[in-house]
Amino acid sequence: MNSISSVAVSGIHTALLALTAAANNVANAQTPGFRRQVVLAQERSGSGVKAFVAQPQAIHEPTAAIADDIVQQMSTGYLYKVNVLMLRTEQKMLGSLLDIQA
Repeated sequence: MNSISSVAVSGIHTALLALTAAANNVANAQTPGFRRQVVLAQERSGSGVKAFVAQPQAIHEPTAAIADDIVQQMSTGYLYKVNVLMLRTEQKMLGSLLDIQA
């Protein structure tokens, strides 16, 4: 997979993990003993990011964290769309290059 594809796919994967974690946090905010999840991303040289779910050490107030999770869901939706657009742009670019070579 070339670098544009790997960056876009890793971005999509990161966005899906972030959406899942935020939704889980909202759904379980009132559950006794529940600990929030956060998604951490680590750069991979030239090929996007590696994302994983973690639980922060600090325990947050559930009601304040719900607002953060809702904002996270909204902004992550845009991240997902941008990465899909990047994949589509790459496909168009490769198609144009093949047309030129033909």
